[in-house]
Amino acid sequence: MINSAFYNKVLLENSELSKIAEKVIQNERITDADCLQLFEHGSLAFVGALANHVREQKHGDITYFNRNFHIEPTNVCVFSCAFCSYSRLYAHKEEGWELSIDQMLDIVKSYDEKPVTEVHIVGGVHPKMNMAYFIELISKIKNHRPDLHIKAFTAVELDYMFRKAKLSTREGLEQLKAAGLQSLPGGGAELFHPDIRKVIAGDKVSGEGWLEIHETAHQLGMHSNATMLYGHMETYEHRIDHMRKLRDLQDRTKGFNTFIPLKFRNANNDMSHISESSTNEDLRLYAISRIYLDNFPHIKAYWPMLGRQNAQLTLSFGVNDIDGTIDDSTKIYSMAGSEEQTPTMTTEELVTLIKQANKKAVERDTLYQVINEF
Repeated sequence: MINSAFYNKVLLENSELSKIAEKVIQNERITDADCLQLFEHGSLAFVGALANHVREQKHGDITYFNRNFHIEPTNVCVFSCAFCSYSRLYAHKEEGWELSIDQMLDIVKSYDEKPVTEVHIVGGVHPKMNMAYFIELISKIKNHRPDLHIKAFTAVELDYMFRKAKLSTREGLEQLKAAGLQSLPGGGAELFHPDIRKVIAGDKVSGEGWLEIHETAHQLGMHSNATMLYGHMETYEHRIDHMRKLRDLQDRTKGFNTFIPLKFRNANNDMSHISESSTNEDLRLYAISRIYLDNFPHIKAYWPMLGRQNAQLTLSFGVNDIDGTIDDSTKIYSMAGSEEQTPTMTTEELVTLIKQANKKAVERDTLYQVINEF
């Protein structure tokens, strides 16, 4: 239970907040209006205490991580999203990279003697990297290392692949699943609301399209993650709209593993004039998402984006997953100005970071099956 002195203080400060606290303590779902109250009037201490209560009810002091690595096939992209610091337009592809299937298989083989459990494959939308190309890639990865879980392709990449191949979402996902695809990452969600999406990412799949791809994946027995890009030009109402659509889909399918808030970084992109959110606002967003997304089992802090110290702080604000070892195999956030310019941590470093926050470190696989406890 939440500390009684804290709860009495809330009663004196704001009766609406006290009603929300009572709902959370009674395991009742909060409304969109409640969520707006938390954003507009909930102090960091208040939302943090409520989120930590939810976290402890669901997971105790456990904090999950996994041993993974990323493959980014290309940063050449047909799209030009205003927030993106990573991609290079196809017309200027000399500034980017394009990995061959053999090069990507060499990356996989470099982990043959290491106890990694997941490969995460995402990148730009390259017009020459089509369905046949990626089916060959994941088939060869699965044939080489059958135990390695393949989590790959954002809904943006999938939408382009399927449209180019003239396949329905279901047909395309069925073919990729048969080749070895096991789950989807959460990227490409950005902000679902069309008023924001048309400004920051107007030329790629809509919010409705993103949701439809993930719902179809869930229907086919594949789990996925969900993200939200925050801290740029959106309002609290836009954030709530985004999370409500995720919560509604999760009610129908129960196919999401985790929610990952992604902090907007303003270096080297077309939105560099927008200031980044403060650490306090980051923590409030993590906490409120933990409270609102009651049907999501996990909330993840992606440490290469936040930095390891700030990610550690989130463990007291509802977060129970800190992602993986990564091994310096992603450039998406380092190119956008993240503190983590060389995003790699050993298992020992991750475990130490978690224990320093007075949490129990548990290694998981992609689907949150326990591998080791530390």
